[in-house]
Amino acid sequence: MASLKALKIRIGSVKSTQKITKAMKMVAAAKLRRAQEAAIAGRPYAERLEAVMASLASKVTVSENSPKLLAGTGKDQVHLLVVATSERGLAGAFNTNIVRAARKKAEELERQGKTVRFYLAGKKGRVLRRFYPDAIVADHELGQHKMLGFQQAREVADDLIARFEAGEFDVAHLFYAKFQSALVQIPTGQQIIPVSVPTSTVAAANDGDAAVEYEPDEEAILAELLPRNVAIQVFRAMQENAASEQGSRMTAMDNATRNAGDMIKRLSIQYNRARQAAITTELVEIISGAEAL
Repeated sequence: MASLKALKIRIGSVKSTQKITKAMKMVAAAKLRRAQEAAIAGRPYAERLEAVMASLASKVTVSENSPKLLAGTGKDQVHLLVVATSERGLAGAFNTNIVRAARKKAEELERQGKTVRFYLAGKKGRVLRRFYPDAIVADHELGQHKMLGFQQAREVADDLIARFEAGEFDVAHLFYAKFQSALVQIPTGQQIIPVSVPTSTVAAANDGDAAVEYEPDEEAILAELLPRNVAIQVFRAMQENAASEQGSRMTAMDNATRNAGDMIKRLSIQYNRARQAAITTELVEIISGAEAL
């Protein structure tokens, strides 16, 4: 059995940890509200832009003169997986779930004979280096920015578009965690280059059967909107990740605080039993000594 001094030191250590986790939970809860509001406020614009892209794309005949972000390279061999994670840990399974979703997609593509490469946006995605040491083409850190904004998303999007134009990959997929609640964050993957819009989104965009005449023509509008759409989707992923990270961290720190409390109770019981045993032993020794006299 551990000594009384060792138990007392350990109890003090766990109490200090509990104070830290409780403080981190409160900080995460405060940040969560702002991040959640930003994520929810940004969804309508991103979804509506996606619908507009669907409407325009459905009216354009893809040809050699079409924007490359719409027409693609004509191949489907090299896939770039853009893995958006956080810069910090202690957020439960938030980063792990995103990385797991990206790895699952990579394994699926490799089974199909495709070449897979990774673009990391966030420090915690570096764990992929253990599994794909030669497939990391970029490691974009976001920690130097105190607050993430559209400018940072634009930087990532411009880099991706430049690499696409240079022929480094044929298809790009973006992975992030979609925020549902503090307890639920859903790992999500979507194709962002070339633009791929679900049929349901096309149908929603074409609802109403309104006759629309575009000025200038659809292809000119697409050439302007396609790069912006990539930046908006990256920015949306960053906003969703920011809310998901704080929600996951708040939950993780709450669990850690509860676990610390349980450990303190167990250690306190163990300490009291050891103390009582020591007192009993001392009393027996005193009584035995008195009787011997």
